Amino acid sequence: MLLSDLFEETISAILANKARTVLTVLGIVIGIGSVVALISIGQGAEADIKSNIQSIGSNLLVVYPGVQGGNRVQISIGRGSAQTLTGDDADAILQEISHIDAVAPEVSTRYQVTAKGTNTNTSVLGTVPQYAGVKNFTINSGSFISEQDIKSTAKVAVLGPTTASDLFGEGADPIGRKIKINKIEFTVIGVTESKGGTGFGGSQDDIIFVPISTAQKFLSGNNYVTTINVQVSDEKYMTVAQEEITTLLLVRHNIADPALADFSIMNQADILNTMTSVTGTLTIFLGAIAGISLIVGGIGIMNMMLTTVTERTREIGLRKAIGAKNRDISMQFLAEATMLTFMGGIIGIIVGWLISFGIQKFAGISTNVAGWSIALAFGVSASIGIIFGYYPARRAASLNPIEALRYE
Repeated sequence: MLLSDLFEETISAILANKARTVLTVLGIVIGIGSVVALISIGQGAEADIKSNIQSIGSNLLVVYPGVQGGNRVQISIGRGSAQTLTGDDADAILQEISHIDAVAPEVSTRYQVTAKGTNTNTSVLGTVPQYAGVKNFTINSGSFISEQDIKSTAKVAVLGPTTASDLFGEGADPIGRKIKINKIEFTVIGVTESKGGTGFGGSQDDIIFVPISTAQKFLSGNNYVTTINVQVSDEKYMTVAQEEITTLLLVRHNIADPALADFSIMNQADILNTMTSVTGTLTIFLGAIAGISLIVGGIGIMNMMLTTVTERTREIGLRKAIGAKNRDISMQFLAEATMLTFMGGIIGIIVGWLISFGIQKFAGISTNVAGWSIALAFGVSASIGIIFGYYPARRAASLNPIEALRYE
């Protein structure tokens, strides 16, 4: 049988009963559309998590103060919950550890902050000029903290965009204006660009930066730091740098047993890998759920094809009587099943993409229709046609021509 003849007969057979064809294809459309939409949600979640983690800095190690028990279960790692790290520790890391680009210690806590006629409760972070580069902050207006501000213990502040809006109103220029942190007056010298929330400690826009020396002298009243941020020069040195920092701090803190370390180190790469693994599992899970509807659609294809075989028994007998081979009959019905699923696959991909677009636009949930999900949808739809069309096609091919011609 020529391919052109096979194609014409397939189209003719499909259009012979339009209502049944539409309902059968609809099952595949729903299945493929669900797979594409749900996988796009999983991919969007993964992209969001990666972006949020990377937005807090690249190749980042974060050293927290804390106390660990002998079983290595950390008892306390909250910022400010322990006082075991100092600025000297940060200086030692920068000077003695290899493959380090920058080190940015910080002193962080929340305060009630007031301006003329307004107030807000926000995080106040005392840090150094390198912090902006380490944590990927950029200045929208004004300037960031300078080395001179650190040396002079200047009472200056850089506001996050949310804090600036809360204190001075939307669109106002706060540069040069005064605020009070813990009843101490500061002059605003800059406003950062918006970064949004990371899911790790809240919004990075609702924050105030002050010189670390000022924070230690006027706010915390001591020389301890709550976090030391370390930027490694290359991702491949992350583990080495983490081990070297651990060894250095154990020596500096006179701790012989690593299990009793009074600090902990968070490796950004490890967090990213873990979260990527979790979201990958979520994507597979969502795809598997949607795949159930594809199986149902495939059963619908098989049901339709078995019904078609029964209805066309005499036609099959006639074809065999005039010389059609079993392979020709089998190919005809298999082509019909594959064509139905192929049509359903194309429409389902379009529907899935539209659903993903609608979810992102109206629900505010990030989605990402990946190329591999489209290829998967095509592959699955074709496979369903072959798998669920095989038995009806084989049944049609195995009919005895004489009995088929007698069928009423």
